[in-house]
Amino acid sequence: MGIMPDRRFAALCVIFALSACEARIDTHGFMPNPELIARIEPGVQDKFDVTEILGSPSSVGSFDDSTWYYVTQQSQSFAFFKPEIIDQRVLVVRFDEAERVASLNRYEMADGRIIDPVARQTPTAGNELTLLQQLFGNIGRFSNRQQ
Repeated sequence: MGIMPDRRFAALCVIFALSACEARIDTHGFMPNPELIARIEPGVQDKFDVTEILGSPSSVGSFDDSTWYYVTQQSQSFAFFKPEIIDQRVLVVRFDEAERVASLNRYEMADGRIIDPVARQTPTAGNELTLLQQLFGNIGRFSNRQQ
């Protein structure tokens, strides 16, 4: 009879340990409802109307406030590993000079491109010292003499 509770406890510990390893899905950003997006017509609504219908954008163009972005992204993380993006959607609303909707574009994860940054480094001026030069380079440079 004393062995049975120990097995139940061990089984319960295994179940909790396995359930703790479940992948976590995080959603960031906001994508308006497709029915609301369908209400936006180029040439009809202005910025105020778009804000009333879709809400505030996730981002506005860096150099030009006539482009609004609604972005949502889902990532999956498992334990301590780097999160992996599993879904990403972007709605781009462009406005003309009269601040009316000029175009609406939707982009999915398949439309994205992977950008590989250049790994070159710019050399800096100065000397590259070895470890020993760094450790012993200051010996004899300082004195306790008061002048």
